[in-house]
Amino acid sequence: MPSTPRPLRKLGFLTIGLFDAADPARGHESTLEIIELGERLGFDSAWVRHRHLQYGISSPVAVLAAASQRTRRIALGTAVIPLGWENPLRLAEDLATVDILSGGRLNPGVSVGPPMHYDHVKDALYPHSADAEDFGYERVRRLLDLVRGKPATDFSGVEGFEVFSDVVQPHSPGLGRRLWYGGGSLGSARWAGEHGMNLLTSSVVKAGDGDGPPDFAGLQLSHIREFRARHPDGEAARVSQGLVVIPTDSASPEQRARYAAYAAERLPRTASPQGPARLLFAPDLVGTSEEIAERLHAHAAFREVDEVAFALPFTFGHEDYVQILTDMATKLGPALGWRPTAG
Repeated sequence: MPSTPRPLRKLGFLTIGLFDAADPARGHESTLEIIELGERLGFDSAWVRHRHLQYGISSPVAVLAAASQRTRRIALGTAVIPLGWENPLRLAEDLATVDILSGGRLNPGVSVGPPMHYDHVKDALYPHSADAEDFGYERVRRLLDLVRGKPATDFSGVEGFEVFSDVVQPHSPGLGRRLWYGGGSLGSARWAGEHGMNLLTSSVVKAGDGDGPPDFAGLQLSHIREFRARHPDGEAARVSQGLVVIPTDSASPEQRARYAAYAAERLPRTASPQGPARLLFAPDLVGTSEEIAERLHAHAAFREVDEVAFALPFTFGHEDYVQILTDMATKLGPALGWRPTAG
């Protein structure tokens, strides 16, 4: 098996946290149990997706606050919070609070752009300012500044019996270095690097308008290199890759068949860019850990990173996730040169 220039140093996973509308508590509990399992298996990080007006986690910061009290070591991340739904000042307060509660383990990932189905939700979300809202990078810059301790107000001091601060409280000094940008384009990678963020890459990139058939791994590699070229830390700047990965080593025959059918159903969308944004999807990786490791070592972008947050499939059951995570930690991770974190 070919070696990689960057041996895998950190192994993480990403879950969407689905639930049944009739019993949302059970779905949220399942997500917390999966995060606890991840810590026991030695994973370095656990990440949750963000879903609004769907049957998935709508408040990942609250879920991770709960997870912070049921774990003690594993890093806890969001991949990603769409900032179009958020007030940066309020979000900065929530993130700092959970970071303090977790002992400095929070890794917030964010993205920009208008909320999904904005025309249908804008009257509820921004009834008086829908047409004036800025959903670009400025929203991220505001969050960065507030988390990193820049003043939020020109008023501070004592008023009566109350004491007021001009910066977000609580302030968590290390959090500003643990902010991630979820980017799938060259422009996003460039902006994240220039502003000293970490970069989350996933199984989706923007194909752009280049000539010839698009190459997912090549495009993702160009984003990673552009990011590091612009980042103050250069080659040491943190990048995490988030492909959908499904090891089958200990899976039952029924699970293997279901996993293969899931990947096959999604495979056609990887043949060419999709939609007006020309989104290019990576194939899901299904097979034994040895097979998946071989495919990853041949992946140009994977060879450029030493951190991953492999995405769990959206619609599988709790026991499926237990099997997949166990195989990731005990078989796939070691096949990639990773070793679990003790304790």
